[in-house]
Amino acid sequence: MTADSGTSESLVAHRSDHTTIRYTAVGPADGPALVLIHGWACDHGDFDTVIGHLPDGYRVLAVDLAEHGESRSTREAWTMEEFARDVAAVLEAEAVTTAVVAGHSLGSAVAVEVGRLLPDTVSHVIALDGLHYLSLFPAQSEEQADTLLSVFRDDFATAVRGLVEGGSPAGTDPALKDAYFEKMSAVRQPAGLRAIEGLVHWDMDAALRETGQPITVFAIRDLVTQEAIDRYGDRFDIVLVDLGSHHFPVEAPEATAKLLADVMRS
Repeated sequence: MTADSGTSESLVAHRSDHTTIRYTAVGPADGPALVLIHGWACDHGDFDTVIGHLPDGYRVLAVDLAEHGESRSTREAWTMEEFARDVAAVLEAEAVTTAVVAGHSLGSAVAVEVGRLLPDTVSHVIALDGLHYLSLFPAQSEEQADTLLSVFRDDFATAVRGLVEGGSPAGTDPALKDAYFEKMSAVRQPAGLRAIEGLVHWDMDAALRETGQPITVFAIRDLVTQEAIDRYGDRFDIVLVDLGSHHFPVEAPEATAKLLADVMRS
């Protein structure tokens, strides 16, 4: 059931500052384009099984952001806007004219920025358990940002463990949490820490004001607060799902593929 049942191609898009963006492509070059962006400290492999459950005919591009997965860069800027340019380089390399862009966690912020950067190309933005975490996504005050980032600077492993625990509803398999922790705590540095800094300082409200595409947020029910729904419910469509933890694309790939395909069809 893979997009056109084709094999995955491993491709590369080059940027300045010695930035090499690796991505995979599945499906016909002229098929409707779906771009998948992983979360912080993760990689495109989180979507491998999801892609296998997508309907035939889509052109599916799964991107490794700079210094994640197989992508490499020596740049100094680690903002959400700069990550969006990584994705834009892939779209340019693929000559994509219209695409739905879906991001998990931090990748959802990147997806919004891709929509802002390429308003004539991106038709819909999808957030997979992203954008609704009020302690991460709206721009924090300097005091709030310093408090959060000091944990990462002082004890990175403990901070990563806290993120994993915070994204794990009651009953989450401890082995899964350990696997996520091991993967995320091994993120390449300094990009890992700098990316968290970029996320905390990202002005989501400003980005949303300048992003005209419809935005759909698929959020784990147990991890959404009423405050977030009240604050952003009129700006994006929040759809509550019960598919596991914050990393539900890994845990429920078939159901995730259905969510993505439903948006593509719409």
